[in-house]
Amino acid sequence: MSELTEEKEAVQVGISDLIASFLQESLNEADGGVLEVQRSDLAQRFNCVPSQINYVMSTRFSPEHGYIVESRRGGNGYIRITRVRMNRQTLLMHVINSVGDRLDFPSARAILSNLVSSGALEGSVGETLLTCMDDRVLVAVPRELRDSVRAEMMKQVLIHQVE
Repeated sequence: MSELTEEKEAVQVGISDLIASFLQESLNEADGGVLEVQRSDLAQRFNCVPSQINYVMSTRFSPEHGYIVESRRGGNGYIRITRVRMNRQTLLMHVINSVGDRLDFPSARAILSNLVSSGALEGSVGETLLTCMDDRVLVAVPRELRDSVRAEMMKQVLIHQVE
C-alpha cells in the first residue's frame, strides 16, 4: 500500500471517529434517545462529503450496535438515530429482514463484524460464514448471481442461529 493511500485512510478513519463521537455525545444529550440531524450540516461541520456521513451511519450506528437509523435524502435530508435495546433474537431477525435479495462481500463483512462485536454471533460462526461468502469460494457461481447467493446464505445461517 502506498504512503498516500495509508495517509488518506488514516485521515478518513480520523474523520469517522470524530463524526461518530460527535453523534454519540449528541445522542447522549438528546431526550428519549433520539437524535435528528441534517446530513448536509454534518458534512459541512466536519468538512467531508455526505458519503462519509453515510459510512459512519452504516458502520457505527447499525442495529447490531443498538441503533435504528432512518434517513431521508435530498435538500432537506435528515438522519434520525434512535438508540434501542434488542435481545439477541430480535437483533438477528432485524438483520435477516434487512439483508434483502442481494449482499455484496464488503457489506456481508460489515454485518458479520457488527454481529460478532455485539455478541449476537459467535466469532467462529462469523468467520466461517464470511469465508464461505468470499468470491474465491463462490468462483463456480456466475458473478452476476454471487450477491444473491451471499444474501441467501447470510439469511439462512442467521435463521439457524435464531432457532
